[in-house]
Amino acid sequence: MVEIYSMTQGHYYWNETLTLAAKCSWKAGPYLAEKMKNNEFAEWERVFAACVDGKVEGFCTLTEKDELPSKYEFTPFIGFVFVDEQYRGKRLSEWMIKSAISYAHALGYEKIYIMSGEIGFYEKYGFTKLGNYETVYGSIDQLFVKPTLL
Repeated sequence: MVEIYSMTQGHYYWNETLTLAAKCSWKAGPYLAEKMKNNEFAEWERVFAACVDGKVEGFCTLTEKDELPSKYEFTPFIGFVFVDEQYRGKRLSEWMIKSAISYAHALGYEKIYIMSGEIGFYEKYGFTKLGNYETVYGSIDQLFVKPTLL
């Protein structure tokens, strides 16, 4: 059984998600793990965990900003979308993204954004590419947008 949890620090699955992020195969995972360890989230921001039979197998975040410079006013962002290799292709990303979108809509946001280098991945979830933008790291990534009405 798959369950998606919207979490803040202290949630039952917080530490397990932090551990998965710290040890995952993706280089951004340890960065998220540090943010979680230090609770570097605004009160309304969330980490989402995808649990399969009670074990965390994926995560993503909903935050005010991502890797865009502050001169851009786009907000909020889904970020750090990761699913453990053995569970890819089983729609965990889709369910986490839908949960994040629903939460953003409940907060009153009409649009939600994602920065990514992936081609063709977020479009299948209804996101539209706005363009290529320079990131705070000096690299170029694609910016995607989607209305929060599902």
